[in-house]
Amino acid sequence: QVQVVESGGGLVQAGGSLRLSCVASGRPFSTYRMGWYRQAPGKEREFVAAINWSGGNTDYADFVKGRFTISRDSAKNTVYLQMNSLKPEDTAIYYCNVLVTIATILGSYWGQGTQVTVSS
Repeated sequence: QVQVVESGGGLVQAGGSLRLSCVASGRPFSTYRMGWYRQAPGKEREFVAAINWSGGNTDYADFVKGRFTISRDSAKNTVYLQMNSLKPEDTAIYYCNVLVTIATILGSYWGQGTQVTVSS
């Protein structure tokens, strides 16, 4: 089993910044991709950003391009999401998703989420 733990959420004023962290741990695995999703009240979960572990290629949703930056620390199996110029519409629970291979089998794991609230 793989454990995924997010941290770094909180309350911030519009225009402010937050940095989310997500660490994956557990049985031996090879990380393929780590990413962030979010879910606002009454809405479906949506993709925010992701990074491939090999090569570091990144992918962003259009609504965060230029404001959010995803990065990784491979040695720590940790992914970060630097969020700048936050807007009230960024308010949501942010979830980390990890794609790993364990003995050649690809698995997807989710964290419990961290709340981000942006006040106007």
